Amino acid sequence: MTRPRTPKGRARETLARLAIEYPGTAAELCALRHADAFQLLAATILSAQTTDARVNLVTPALFARYPTPADLAAAEPGELEAIIHPTGFFRAKARSLIGMARALEDRYHGEVPSAMADLVTIPGVGRKTANVVRSVGFALPGLPVDTHVGRLSRRLAFTTESDPVKVEADLDAMVPAADRGALSLRLILHGRQVCVARKPRCDDCVLADFCPSSLVSTGRRSRNP
Repeated sequence: MTRPRTPKGRARETLARLAIEYPGTAAELCALRHADAFQLLAATILSAQTTDARVNLVTPALFARYPTPADLAAAEPGELEAIIHPTGFFRAKARSLIGMARALEDRYHGEVPSAMADLVTIPGVGRKTANVVRSVGFALPGLPVDTHVGRLSRRLAFTTESDPVKVEADLDAMVPAADRGALSLRLILHGRQVCVARKPRCDDCVLADFCPSSLVSTGRRSRNP
């Protein structure tokens, strides 16, 4: 098999191989449990500095107590803080959740907007969160860049940038719009399971034969049959 030698070629091959390793759409690959865009937005805000698993333990009670943006907008901060306390940074997250819900009510008729320009004006919503909502909630182009995506993108030499916005721009230039959200989630899964931060498991990596940072020099068989 010819090894891709350009960043775009490596990105194309990575996209193809990780799609086999981690099949599914962006919505199917997303670990945050949600029923709609509002719940996804709230869960993504809560996911900062904690695990998706911990967020999933909290959100059933959160959404049962505050099922709509109007309900959340009227939340008593102390009560909301008590519900989301296990996710950490609960006071700041409570302010963001209430601010987000009020923005939805005041400016968007209680609906989550899909445009990036609108999403990033909402309290608690940066570009990464907006891209999660776009790609997972609306099946629109969006490539969230977290620490895993940034690390793997540099190891695979897609980019030399460390700023998430610049990493996103470099990847967007190489990846078809329809594939961006799923690629981000696959890179996250691969970063958690194989290409870990301290000691990457290159012997088990399906990208090892062309990854410039690989510690092995030969191709490896897919972990999935």
